Amino acid sequence: MLDPGQNDIEHVIEADRANVWHHLAQHKKFESVDPLIIIEGKGMRVWNAAGREHLDAVSGGVWTVNVGYGRESIANAVRDQLVKLNYFANTAGNVPGALFAERLIEKMPGMSRVYFSNSGSEANEKAYKIVRQIAHNKYGGKKHKILYRNRDYHGTTITALSSCGQDQRKDQYGPFTPGFIEVPHCLEYRSQWGEVDDYGIRAADAIEDVILREGADTVGGLILEPITAGGGVIVPPRGYWERVQEICKKHDVLLIIDEVVCGMGRTGKWFGYQHYGIKPDIVTMAKGVASGYAAISCTVTTEAVFNEFKADPSDPMSYFRDISTFGGCASGPAAALENMRILENENLLENCADMGDYLIEKLEELKSRHAIIGDVRGKGLFCGAELVTDRETKKPIDESIAQAVVADCMTHSAVVIGATNRSLAGLNNTLCLSPALICTKSDIDEIVAAIDGALTRVTAQ
Repeated sequence: MLDPGQNDIEHVIEADRANVWHHLAQHKKFESVDPLIIIEGKGMRVWNAAGREHLDAVSGGVWTVNVGYGRESIANAVRDQLVKLNYFANTAGNVPGALFAERLIEKMPGMSRVYFSNSGSEANEKAYKIVRQIAHNKYGGKKHKILYRNRDYHGTTITALSSCGQDQRKDQYGPFTPGFIEVPHCLEYRSQWGEVDDYGIRAADAIEDVILREGADTVGGLILEPITAGGGVIVPPRGYWERVQEICKKHDVLLIIDEVVCGMGRTGKWFGYQHYGIKPDIVTMAKGVASGYAAISCTVTTEAVFNEFKADPSDPMSYFRDISTFGGCASGPAAALENMRILENENLLENCADMGDYLIEKLEELKSRHAIIGDVRGKGLFCGAELVTDRETKKPIDESIAQAVVADCMTHSAVVIGATNRSLAGLNNTLCLSPALICTKSDIDEIVAAIDGALTRVTAQ
């Protein structure tokens, strides 16, 4: 482990406390406790400022480090590219950008064009702008509304939050961008319609109900996560995706798939939507594209969508009039190319599928021993366990209990897990697991053992 010396670490902690504004943190607590400083990472493990080793079960805290820490080949690819060409605005091309776009499209049959930017929020903003510009160019501005799903999350900017199905994330940030309309979630465990046959079809038909209510001639796009992430790891039920695609085609609605979390192998396939045989119009991605070694996101479209912006060059308003400054950083696609090579050469998609099955099996075993676990769900190395006070009523546990489980894992077992928090009022009760795609059965055993011990201690209080 890197040891910069105790005096240096004390200075770093104080510099952090005095100057850094952390994400998702109430800083009042740092008046009495030190902020967490992570010093080094290797494989599945990270070390904090005190030298303590932690097993990371959430890939960098936010589902990002898919190939694990300490990949020298990615660092070298980034270093070499920065020396050769670090940046030029993406009004021009660069070598890694062209080559990564080519490789990416090979993994996405039916898709054609890659637009680079630097975060998932920005990738989704680009998708919304595409829908809106097509609405103006083709439909006189009328077909501009964009539907989003309850419990889904698409980013942190004001317009991305306008498409957020998580009430607590939106609280205090309105007013929002108009033209974004919510559709019902598809979590059968918490069915809005009680016991129904073919819940997946019913949940999809609820989307069509909204389209008809709003007027199909006003709805231009529908954005969905293939598997809902921060809203509770929700795997869509049987028949859902097929019916959603039928509805979109019927009403000429562009289908946008938000793969910011699921993309690049997280679910055992290159992209989550590929489990369901659907053909999206636009796909967005970010986190795992370069496994956090460089900032990069992509908005990928079909050729048909791209062609909507091809016109006589004399028309100054016809092309996609958008730019992302750091979409021109050559280090992002350089890192992404090497990240993809690692995923392929080490068979990490196959490992993800196998280890994901093992993780679900071990979580089901936990469920058999802990009545607080109401539901286990997931696909690949993207799994959740929903905690309840009573399995019959499915009453959610208080968010504080889920956070106590997370804290216990960190304190007693040095395992970092996640949980929904400050997202869904009354429903922040799902433990979230997304270990790197390199994980082994012994890693999973250690993660599950940590949760087992934490549930035992927390429920005994």
